[in-house]
Amino acid sequence: MENITNYIQQNKDRFINELIEILKIPSVSADSAYSQDVIDTSEAVKLSLEKAGCDKVEICETNGYPIVYAEKIIDPNLPTVLVYGHYDVQPPDPIELWTSPPFEPVIKKTNIHPEGAIFARGACDDKGQMYMHVKAFEYMIQSNTLPCNVKFMIEGEEEVGSVNLKSFVENNAAKLKNDVILISDTGMISNQQPSITTGLRGLSYVEVEVTGPNRDLHSGLYGGAVANPINILSKMIASLHDENNRITIPGFYDEVEELSLEERAEMAKAPFDIENYKKALDLKDVYGEEGYVTNERNAIRPTLDVNGIWGGYTGQGAKTVIPSKAFAKISMRLVPNQDWEEITELFTKHFIAIAPKAVTVKVTPHHGGQGYVTPIDSIGYKAANMAYTETFGIPAIPVRSGGSIPIVALFEKELKSKTILMGFGLDSDAIHSPNEHFGIFNYLKGIETIPLFYKYFVELSK
Repeated sequence: MENITNYIQQNKDRFINELIEILKIPSVSADSAYSQDVIDTSEAVKLSLEKAGCDKVEICETNGYPIVYAEKIIDPNLPTVLVYGHYDVQPPDPIELWTSPPFEPVIKKTNIHPEGAIFARGACDDKGQMYMHVKAFEYMIQSNTLPCNVKFMIEGEEEVGSVNLKSFVENNAAKLKNDVILISDTGMISNQQPSITTGLRGLSYVEVEVTGPNRDLHSGLYGGAVANPINILSKMIASLHDENNRITIPGFYDEVEELSLEERAEMAKAPFDIENYKKALDLKDVYGEEGYVTNERNAIRPTLDVNGIWGGYTGQGAKTVIPSKAFAKISMRLVPNQDWEEITELFTKHFIAIAPKAVTVKVTPHHGGQGYVTPIDSIGYKAANMAYTETFGIPAIPVRSGGSIPIVALFEKELKSKTILMGFGLDSDAIHSPNEHFGIFNYLKGIETIPLFYKYFVELSK
């Protein structure tokens, strides 16, 4: 423990500067304008893994953006840890809400991060958390303390649904063979109370298009006589929740697991201050499905949210039109047992069925994935808890996350191994939002904690 803390202190500035250089590259996978930047980032990740001490590092081409694969095999008879992460990032929009440019990283002090945090798109999700593993590996190589084999699989399409990862995993099962998968793309309760994510929600993401007349019309000449697609779409969306904020799609809840009162009581032990939660978000009150508290609504219950809606004239000044079309992007977070493809089909059928004859509706599925729950009695979970306990001085609390990492269920299906989610981000880090950041404390604490996971996983595996 003392050796790694010394190593981190001696290399702290270098660790931070190396991450900053990677954060400068705008690797936005959702926008083709950044294609070369995404590819450049894969090369930067490859170089960092080579410098850290991997024996084999390669750029694996896919039908989309490449996957960086690396390994260090010290003894085939020893356990193997597969580290997964992603180097692509969310679009930075809306740019005007950033207090500093999203791809010009700066370190600022905040109330939660008095030692400073790196503000940049991808700082926490997932470049900063991915890079912790590279530096933790570097330490184990430099100190000759790597206790097992290590493989890295870092992709560039996570933010657009890991489109090509499935075929890569299916076609490279032997190469990716492992005893446990380690991911840091989640968070923890606080810098004082670590937690391990044991559940993830699944995802179904669709885009809807409502079409009325064959062109935009004058709202005076045609208003009241022709269906307005924006008005219709708004009504249709509003009807997707009832007065108790339950989703109204027939069959939507058929496979939803109802947790016992005992399980819900265990979840409630995690520290949570509802007043601080509302204050941090500038809310007068919380909102959600009747019969569940906030930490249940965003973790063990499915949801349906509009992520974007547009149509008609949105420029400066006035233009009196009835638009020909209206659009919305809708995401549904799903709980384990809900199949995302089945939910997408249920949504599609229902949304088309509730449309009036005056319009036509098109539903385009984008991507999705299954939910996941990992047991807390596994060797991997125990090793992670022992690592957190040593570096934080307090055991981690198991929590279920409201987020989705669709490939986790894929890994278990194809590679037959469990995933351990060792996240070091905080809810306040604004991932997917303007002013995303990652605390210096969290970044360095991750580098300190990860090698202990390896140590305890190997010890417990004997």
